[in-house]
Amino acid sequence: MTVSGAEGTNGLISARHEDDRAQVALELRNVTKSFFGTTVLHGIDLDVQRGEIHGLVGPNGSGKSTLIKVLAGYHTAEPGSSGAVDGDAFTLGDPTSAFRAGLRFVHQDLGLAPSLGALDNLALGRGYHRGRFGSISWRRERVVARQALDALGYNFDPTVPVSHLSAAERTGIAIARALADWQGEAKIPVLDEPTATLPVAEASRLFEVVRRVQRRGVSVLFVSHRFGEVFDICDRVTVLRDGRRIATRGLTGLTREELVELTVGRELSEQGPEQPSGEQAGADQALVVRALGGVTANGVSLEVRRGEIVGVAGVTGSGREELARLVFGAVTRKTGEVLVNGRRLRAVPSASIASGVALVPSERLANAALLSMTVRENITIASMSAFSSAAGIRKSAERDEAMRWIKDLGVVPPDPDAIFSTLSGGNQQKVVIARSLRLNPKVLILNDPTQGDDHCGAWVGGPRGELIGVGGQGWKPFAAGSRLPLVRARAS
Repeated sequence: MTVSGAEGTNGLISARHEDDRAQVALELRNVTKSFFGTTVLHGIDLDVQRGEIHGLVGPNGSGKSTLIKVLAGYHTAEPGSSGAVDGDAFTLGDPTSAFRAGLRFVHQDLGLAPSLGALDNLALGRGYHRGRFGSISWRRERVVARQALDALGYNFDPTVPVSHLSAAERTGIAIARALADWQGEAKIPVLDEPTATLPVAEASRLFEVVRRVQRRGVSVLFVSHRFGEVFDICDRVTVLRDGRRIATRGLTGLTREELVELTVGRELSEQGPEQPSGEQAGADQALVVRALGGVTANGVSLEVRRGEIVGVAGVTGSGREELARLVFGAVTRKTGEVLVNGRRLRAVPSASIASGVALVPSERLANAALLSMTVRENITIASMSAFSSAAGIRKSAERDEAMRWIKDLGVVPPDPDAIFSTLSGGNQQKVVIARSLRLNPKVLILNDPTQGDDHCGAWVGGPRGELIGVGGQGWKPFAAGSRLPLVRARAS
């Protein structure tokens, strides 16, 4: 009788286990990945339930980007890693297998062909619709492209090259491409920080689309460093840190403070000291902008004192995107002037650099990165004099210098010879910032610095924008928890 009872109990447990597994849309088990001998994913387990929007968060170097790239087939996983969609196994590290399993991706870099329009970018991968005699049916393609964009609330010419569109419109194309066939094979859209370049109104529109998809029973994996978005749209959230899964929690009853503590691994009371206010920092004006104007910016004036960090925020099209380049002299100034330490700055980048002004531009992949070169080369290329001699470049000295900045900014993996393109978005941003910091600038302009940077996204909060920092005794990495004084830019 005892044996029979045990068999019956085991049968119930087994049936329950099978029922639980039947509710899983995406199942990952023991996903492990190493680069250059450094393990960046340590046996990650992740379940996405049917019909849920599942958030994935974590600080820089936590493994989010690597996990998504393994899922998409860009990176191969170590032996013993496994994945399944609706109970059917697929091969991690094989993009064809992931596609056939029903996974669709919107990555941080969007993966669009800039010289082509939305029409062609939407057709990439699936192929073009053909007419009666095998030629491309452009009329059908225009209708399909228009429908895909309309579903997301976008209204622009689908034949205009992507390079001529705004960041919000480019993101819309990538999302439309990922969601276009969700009613057919696409079972799980994976959105990797899709709102990174979107203003609030556009992000809200995306959320409505995602919720509409969810209501049809489709599961979504939503990667974000904006905790407000996670609470707005997700049902559950998984936290990664140092390549390990820390927790998976339902959003009901979870507070923002608890999620931050899970993410950074310490209590909020341990955050760094507040930055001094402008008055405390001293009255010396290191940077003065007077009535600066360009294409969209008009009569902008601001002042930055030594030792002060000033934030500039604004909606898309307000002139926020152009201001940093106007100050640096990277675009033509129509009006106004810029002074550094009381001396007027000519409107050319070379004059800015000579005066101690450094710019970290937005969209690092297009404007600031040497993708196929090493982390070491990306850090040191702005100034090579310390490593140059009649015999050539002293590689050991260059590597030591790069390693110092890698340690100071916490770049993962800590390998100066790692190829830049293999790093996660946040770590790429750290390398780009390190390049400017090692010049010990008098004025550091960071244009959209939180792009792919989870620490900034978690701690600064508020509207996206630029930081204009003025150095004091020497630059140090910005501490998590620092509070930045926000100064309003004035339009004269």
